[in-house]
Amino acid sequence: MKVLVAGAGGMVGKAVATCCAALGDDVLALDRQALDITNDQQVRQRLERERPQTVINCAAWTDVDGCEIDSQRAYEVNAHGPEVLAENCRRIGASLVTISTDYVFDGNKKAGFYDQRDDPNPTSVYGEAKLDGERRAQRACARTVVVRSGLIFGVGGRNFLSKVIERSRRGETLTAIADAFGTPTYAKDLARRLRHLAELDLPGVYHIVNRGEGASYQEFALTALAAAQCDATRVTPISMDDLNRPALRPRNARLRCLLSEAIGLEPLPFWQDSLKDFVAELDAHGSQ
Repeated sequence: MKVLVAGAGGMVGKAVATCCAALGDDVLALDRQALDITNDQQVRQRLERERPQTVINCAAWTDVDGCEIDSQRAYEVNAHGPEVLAENCRRIGASLVTISTDYVFDGNKKAGFYDQRDDPNPTSVYGEAKLDGERRAQRACARTVVVRSGLIFGVGGRNFLSKVIERSRRGETLTAIADAFGTPTYAKDLARRLRHLAELDLPGVYHIVNRGEGASYQEFALTALAAAQCDATRVTPISMDDLNRPALRPRNARLRCLLSEAIGLEPLPFWQDSLKDFVAELDAHGSQ
């Protein structure tokens, strides 16, 4: 399969490109400098020249507070960008897989998981723009797969989840939110599922996360440090309200998928098991 990966410079994009190459795909991995997904002319020319069978969109502006401050850029990248890719996929007869977020939900669900039966209700510009991007892409190209995920961690990531072990090993004291919950998702597991969904070519909205009951940032940090044999006493729990950040975050952003089971997809590994794989990958990466 010929696959074009947009946003290939990021953590998930790199994982997707690596996964596809390992499966023998003809992979064109393009970072933001090589392909600006908001530039219709550039996208059109590139897709018409390369003629991929599928495009996997990992490009996004994920700075949640930055999006709150600069809504124009947030919508340009996270809403208009997927639409541009979708329009041009339709033009050449390709399918599109595009990544969305658990932040499309308000997080007010007291218990349990959000699935596709739940109505999105974003409380931040980031979540609003990502939801708009889902809908624009689906309208522009019938062969669009939307994948919502959350609490993504992996080698090369710049978020708290990806950096907690490295920071602990540097002797830093860490704070971790104890009252906000999601479903941790390993970038390598997500990448494999994105590739599988591209191959299946069954349009729809999928919630793709690792198996398990989810976790708070504090629980994830403590589990990660235990797996890496680091000192967990350096983690201080805090409340989400203590941070007083510009953008609201959902307190409960745990996801579960109805469609995956319906089409026979096996659940991803438990996040705790994938966390062990991440630690091994991190150690191997650091020893190179």
